[in-house]
Amino acid sequence: MHASLCITFGTVITIATQVLSHNGDGVYKHVAVFSVDGLHSSDVEKYVGLRPKSTIASLLATGFEYTNAFTSGPSDSFPGTLNQFTGASPRTTGVWYDDTYDRSFFDAGSNCKGPPGAEVEYAENLDYDPTKLFSGGINATNLPLALVHGKCSPVYPHQRLRVNTVFEVVKGKGKETAYCDKHPAYDLVRGPSGQGLSEGYFPEIASAANDVDSIIAYDQLHVDAFLDWLDGKSPPNAEGALSGVPTLFGGNFQSVNVGQKTKGYQNAPGYPFTPELLKALDFVDVSLGKIVQKLTSVGLLESTLIIVASKHGQAPINPSLYKGIDPLIVTNSTEVEVAFQTSDDIALLFLKNQDDTAKAVRNLKLNRKKAAIQDIISGQRLTYLGYGNPKSDSAVPDIIVRPDLGVCYSLSKKKIAEHGGLSDDDRKVACFVSNPKLKKTRYQYRVSTKQVAPTILKALGYDPAELKGVVAEHTQPLNGF
Repeated sequence: MHASLCITFGTVITIATQVLSHNGDGVYKHVAVFSVDGLHSSDVEKYVGLRPKSTIASLLATGFEYTNAFTSGPSDSFPGTLNQFTGASPRTTGVWYDDTYDRSFFDAGSNCKGPPGAEVEYAENLDYDPTKLFSGGINATNLPLALVHGKCSPVYPHQRLRVNTVFEVVKGKGKETAYCDKHPAYDLVRGPSGQGLSEGYFPEIASAANDVDSIIAYDQLHVDAFLDWLDGKSPPNAEGALSGVPTLFGGNFQSVNVGQKTKGYQNAPGYPFTPELLKALDFVDVSLGKIVQKLTSVGLLESTLIIVASKHGQAPINPSLYKGIDPLIVTNSTEVEVAFQTSDDIALLFLKNQDDTAKAVRNLKLNRKKAAIQDIISGQRLTYLGYGNPKSDSAVPDIIVRPDLGVCYSLSKKKIAEHGGLSDDDRKVACFVSNPKLKKTRYQYRVSTKQVAPTILKALGYDPAELKGVVAEHTQPLNGF
């Protein structure tokens, strides 16, 4: 772990107030970022076909659409969020998943005693009481520990992050920032300094029932916060304070994500939305319409850029492909001791003894069919493909197992899809920008949601090179900027 303790978000919509030119270049007064978790690029086309007079359709009519945009790999919410707010991937941010492992950390409550190596989970487990919407934020006693300058210290989510965020850059200019997401653990976006947000708003999603109607009600809290921020006000239970409309603000929507996981798509040509998923999409569209109306009423719409780019997609889109497999089949197939395994529609394996990697890979290959394995990434391929080196980085897994499309290493009966994996269904996401003065353009080149971060800073008139992750990975703004 880096001695300097170091903290991000599904579909992102970035709103920026433009004061110069209207061709994608120029300087903007405000940027707002909203995530619609799970939204695929194909969902956008499908939805506009069903709702040609929707808010999304009107935004696309005056904007740039990126039809071949990919989020992070792995496509978990944490690296997906950081993709957009740092301009960097897990190998640079050090953040692989919201539930993973670090060979240099210690368990919560251990006082850093015993050998290092601990689960690092940043979700509702950090709350004082995850059954409540607001229970006081992060309980420090639930945090993993690390030795920093010889002292045993709790590691907050923002301290896990190794590079700065757009929120830190903007706040460092004397501007105000605000952000909301599904757990207090999204303290992550504050960045390594811990100072990136003027105001944070983190109602706990685990306190709500896992169905579309309940999550729509939960998402309404986020919508209310966005509207409050556009009035220069703070929502109840927010952390921090504002003196006006923040320069950079945003948050996420969860209802589409839950609709995909619980009801999904119809098993018919084109995989139409189920009624429940369409209901969630309609809610998001109406909510975006309310934000546009608010922008109009406060005089910002004509000078506003809107960027949409998902944290993650969801797999599989084809419901007939979903198959749950016991994650222990992967663990046991290695025939070596596994210290920790992250399991979704991907498996990240941290071995007790890294010298066992070659043996574990050989055994996984022998059990490829049983574990429904499409690919096994380890050794030099990890480095070559841009994932990092587990021998020199305590956060990098020794082995990445990519299952067949539709396979999830879980026995849960409560879901029919998941994200986190490396498939196109996981990673090919919605991405577009819109402004009343922009000419409708479709870019079919492959882009990354990492490019959202430098686009935000360039839109505000700041140098994208102020982001360490942008410099490290040579990340460029989106086409048209």
